[in-house]
Amino acid sequence: MSINAQRKRELVNEFGAKESDTGSPEVQVAILSERIGTLTEHLRTHKKDFHSRRGLLKMVGQRRRLLDYLKSKEVERYEKVIQRLGLRR
Repeated sequence: MSINAQRKRELVNEFGAKESDTGSPEVQVAILSERIGTLTEHLRTHKKDFHSRRGLLKMVGQRRRLLDYLKSKEVERYEKVIQRLGLRR
């Protein structure tokens, strides 16, 4: 349900301002989106895994808060991240 280090590095390079930029909201949202996707696939096959479902809901809430923060600070960056990740809203 987590992502490997190579995939995380790719996301940091793609969404970060520089190679070591792991703290920007764009990178955090991208990593959370990747983790949410893998966990969603896991829950499709393991329907009664309620502990992982709770973790999924926490990650979705965290991503929502990061996106709200980004939207309040810089709307252009928010729109760009939403477009690149293919998220609704």
